[in-house]
Amino acid sequence: MKAWVESYGCTMNQGEGAKLEAQLASMGHTLVSDPADAELVVVNTCTVIKETERRMLRRLEELSAQRKNVIVTGCLAAVQSGEAVRRAPNALVVPPRSYISFTELVEERYGPVEADAVIALPTATSAVVPIAQGCLGNCSYCITRLARGTLFSYPPEGIVEEARRHLEAGAGELLLTAQDTAAYGMDRNTDLGGLLGAITSVPGDFRIRVGMMNPQSLAPVLPSFLPAWLSPKVYQFVHLPVQSGSDRILKAMNRRHTVKEFEALADKLRSASPGMSLATDVITGFPGETDEDHRATVELMGRIRPDTINITRYSPRPGTEAARARSQVPGWMSKERSRELTALRADIGMELNLSRVGMEEGILITERGKEGTMIGRTDAYRPVAVRGDHPIGTRLAVVITDAAPSYLIGEAVGT
Repeated sequence: MKAWVESYGCTMNQGEGAKLEAQLASMGHTLVSDPADAELVVVNTCTVIKETERRMLRRLEELSAQRKNVIVTGCLAAVQSGEAVRRAPNALVVPPRSYISFTELVEERYGPVEADAVIALPTATSAVVPIAQGCLGNCSYCITRLARGTLFSYPPEGIVEEARRHLEAGAGELLLTAQDTAAYGMDRNTDLGGLLGAITSVPGDFRIRVGMMNPQSLAPVLPSFLPAWLSPKVYQFVHLPVQSGSDRILKAMNRRHTVKEFEALADKLRSASPGMSLATDVITGFPGETDEDHRATVELMGRIRPDTINITRYSPRPGTEAARARSQVPGWMSKERSRELTALRADIGMELNLSRVGMEEGILITERGKEGTMIGRTDAYRPVAVRGDHPIGTRLAVVITDAAPSYLIGEAVGT
C-alpha cells in the first residue's frame, strides 16, 4: 500500500516515527510525499497538553472520514486508545511499548507484502537516536509517564550500531533522546557517560546532542557524565528542566529536586564548560501556584539566565495526580504569568546572544532558513543564521555579526 507517516511532539516521537517509516518501507509499502495519496496513514501522536490532544483526535476523525487505513502510535495510543478508536473506529492502535511487534501487527491487520526484510535507516544530517523508553520519575502532572511507563534502556551495543549506521549514511549529528537521558542505564548496570564514551569512539567528524535530563537523574551520574560530555564530539549543550523556582511547587510536582540543587548543577556544568548553552523548562499556572511562587520562578530565571527557556502553561491531563487538585489556577492568570516569562526569555536571550557578536564560530549546516539563509549549529548547539546557499551537512567558519533573542546571525569567513 501507499503509506505516509506523520509524527507530532517531541524529538523522540520524530525519531520513532522515522523508524516506523523505515519498517513500512522494508515491508514493501510505498512511501509517498503527500498524505492525500496515501492508503495507509500512521499518526504518531502526542498528548502532552489538552490542545495537542484535540489536534490529534481531529486528525484521526479527518482520516477516518477519508476512509484511510489508520495506524495510531505514540503516547495517545497508550493512554487514550479508547478515544482514538472512537474517532477512527477501524484504526490499528500500537502503543510505544508494542513497537517491537509493529511489523507483525501491521501484517496481521493488512497482510504481508513481499520485500527484503532489511530496515533502511533514513539518510539525514540530523539523525534521532532513541536510547530508552520511560523514566524513573513520578511527576504529578505528566501523562507521558503513564504512556511510556518505567525506564527501559536499550542495549548500548544496539545504540552504538545504530549511531554507526547513521554516520555511515552521512549524518553529521546524532540527537540522543529519551524521556530522561540522564537515567539511561540505571536499569542495566551502565550509565549515560559510558554510552557517550562508546559512541564518541566511533570514527568520524560528528556531533552528539544529548536530550533532556532531569536534575535528580543527572546529579548522581555527573562524575561519569562530565568527562564524556566534554568530548569535542559532544555539543556543549544541556537541557535541564527546572519547571518552577518555588520549592513548594516542585514538591507538589513530585520533581525530586530543589531550586538550590538545580542551581548547583547549572554551576557545575558551566564551570566545566564556560561556553556551554543551557536550556530549561518552566510550567506556569500549576495548581496552587501563588504570585509568590511565580515571582520565585521569575527571579530564578534572572539568576540562572538560561540560553533557552521553554514555557508551558499548565494543562490538566487525565489520570494524573495534578488534574485532581482542587486549587486550579485560572487560565487568564496562567497566561499573564506566561507572558511575563516570555518577555524575560526574550530579554535574556538577546543579551546573551549580543555578547557573542564579534566571535568566530565553527558551525554545522543543518537546515534551510528564511529569506536566503541557512541554519547551522555551533559546538554549543546555538543556532546561527548565515546567508548563502551552503550545502546541508557541511562545516563552515563564521563571524557572529548580529543577534536575535533566539538565534545568532553570522557571516561566512572569507566572503
